[in-house]
Amino acid sequence: MAKKIAIVGAGAVGCYAGAHMVQAGENVTFIDPWPEHVEAMRSEGLRITHLRDVEPFTVKPQALHLTEAQQLSKAAPIDIAFVCMKSYDTAWATALIKQYLAPGGYVVSLQNCMNEETVAGIVGWGKTMGCIASSITVELHAPGQVRRAAGKSGSRHTVFRTGEVHGRITDRAKEVCKLVGYADSAMVTENLWGERWSKLVTNVMGNGLSACTGMVSKDMIRNDAIRYFSARLGSEAIRVGQALGYELEEIMHLPPETIARAGEGDTEARKAYDDHRLSEVGGGGGEHRPSMGQDMVKGRRTEIEFLNGLVVREGEKVAIPAPTNAVLTEIVKRVERGELKPDPRHITDLRLN
Repeated sequence: MAKKIAIVGAGAVGCYAGAHMVQAGENVTFIDPWPEHVEAMRSEGLRITHLRDVEPFTVKPQALHLTEAQQLSKAAPIDIAFVCMKSYDTAWATALIKQYLAPGGYVVSLQNCMNEETVAGIVGWGKTMGCIASSITVELHAPGQVRRAAGKSGSRHTVFRTGEVHGRITDRAKEVCKLVGYADSAMVTENLWGERWSKLVTNVMGNGLSACTGMVSKDMIRNDAIRYFSARLGSEAIRVGQALGYELEEIMHLPPETIARAGEGDTEARKAYDDHRLSEVGGGGGEHRPSMGQDMVKGRRTEIEFLNGLVVREGEKVAIPAPTNAVLTEIVKRVERGELKPDPRHITDLRLN
């Protein structure tokens, strides 16, 4: 019998991965707190589009309003629950789906940030897995409509990296890899924590900057001051991650050490960093707005405390200061509160030693 799958949080990533599962014939139920989105999926279906190379498609999934989740008690239990909520909603979303899990069921954090510990605190470490969506560039731009600002990555870049918290290769890790692999390239990793922190570094370098400047990725990369500020953010995050003992993976297709030294002012490393980042937008890439920038446009709460704020807090534990991340965190919070409007000058006018 096919496994019963729940997508808790039908946002951009959850919908993108889940729609491909539905297309492949898997038994998937979406649960989401945005009423218009749920109604659109029910009436018109869930439509997935790409910037290039991939034909649009629409699926008609099972979709529940958050207030209807109790209906799950009348059906077969959930075997695999993908939690795809914002990080600040992880705890309650996990607690919600926990009561409907099968005895052998488990929860997969398909999110930004480091949320496995929160999940495990509710369902236990034995029922907790992680999955990273790397450079996926998707957006829920209207109810029932997700677009990806690219084509499929395929062999050029492995998008989904799934793994156990203990690092062993298991059948269920392979099972999750198969499910997310319907959407794009996927692998099972023995280094979930290193992959997690490496993805966090990527998000630290772009998400908050987009949120407080209002810029899309390509414009941030082309701005010399903001591009270097991004390197400083990444450098601090890398040094903190190294001090915490994480084995970091490639970040933005660059060795972590190159980004770290670029942010620290090393001339050779900075040239390599600049050349690589500028080449990313040379062919017309970078048209998308990172997820936190999307949140700011939509008037939603951002994940800044779970990204740049986390770097600052974890850095304090290992006596590594992260002043650039601290400054950005405060700026984003002020924009979020409406005290400031998004503006590149929040970054370009900064004077940091």
